[in-house]
Amino acid sequence: FEVHQPTRIKKFRAFDIGNDHHYFNDNSDGDLNNKRILERVARKSYLTANRLLLDLLRRHPDFKISFSFSGIFLKQLEDDFPEVLESFQKLVETGRVEVLSETFYHSLSFLYSLEEFKHQVAMHRKTIKRLFGVKPLVFRNTELIYNNELAVTVEGMGYKGILAEGADRILGWRNPNFIYHPAGTAKIKLLLKNYKLSDDIAFRFSERTWKEHPLTAPKFANWLSNHNGNGQIINLFMDYETFGEHQWEDSGIFQFLDSLPEEILKHPDNDFVTPSEAISRFDSFGELDFPSFVSWADEERDLSAWRSNSLQEDALSKIYSLESEVLNTKDLQLMEDRRCLQTSDHFYYM
Repeated sequence: FEVHQPTRIKKFRAFDIGNDHHYFNDNSDGDLNNKRILERVARKSYLTANRLLLDLLRRHPDFKISFSFSGIFLKQLEDDFPEVLESFQKLVETGRVEVLSETFYHSLSFLYSLEEFKHQVAMHRKTIKRLFGVKPLVFRNTELIYNNELAVTVEGMGYKGILAEGADRILGWRNPNFIYHPAGTAKIKLLLKNYKLSDDIAFRFSERTWKEHPLTAPKFANWLSNHNGNGQIINLFMDYETFGEHQWEDSGIFQFLDSLPEEILKHPDNDFVTPSEAISRFDSFGELDFPSFVSWADEERDLSAWRSNSLQEDALSKIYSLESEVLNTKDLQLMEDRRCLQTSDHFYYM
């Protein structure tokens, strides 16, 4: 599960430039109030889903999951919602929940500055160690943005595995349900999202015009079991907000989640593994070459969600061109503001 909430930028007018240096402190009742939005999502999604997952982990000793938290999400929890953070910590304490590594600010930094990218990953790694007491071994880049060069870089940073979108244009005839090794690397392994099965839950679950609606746990578990004998693992990657925020409670999404582990485990060939366990258990099926970037965004599954218009390109170019100038000021608040402005959501909205 990806768990992320950006620090949304308040309405900032031309006459505010040079006068107002607080960019994220919207206190209105609108959709730019970060604390208000996080409180709503915590109530509708995080707290309910965390209670359910903790119960599932207790009921099913073979059930396992993984989380990729953005650093700015965790910072907001520390500042304003410690009870939500504690509920995530309880899940990790079970020993059957793996925490992945990513950029602290959920940024596009790998596309623009390798130094900034490595700094943000190091920040994230320290935060995960401090809050959860674990050292991530598997990397997941912002929005599953991935190519060969990223895999080479991440391997050099000590990671054992990396996640990517199972994009059809890259896979061709290949199956996303196998583990591969990235082109140009030595040992790191590649886990691919099965986007069709993932999106059945994340996007189509409550779509009444979908021919498979309603999606039940027995039906979905049967779909998974049908792949037995033609793959090593099925990776379901989705936003954690799927549960309660994107798919509302009255859709039956929590009942679906509550029943799913039991239904999956009814088949004797099925089990759950964390990303690290999958990497240790299975050999690579072969090399997979990603010469161009892919992501899990929109139907295109490329970078166009953030870099398809001149406003996006200009904003990205400017924020990264200021790197040396801002760092040289030694102003910690200015450096923090610039990094918060790198969050990918800001450019997605443009």
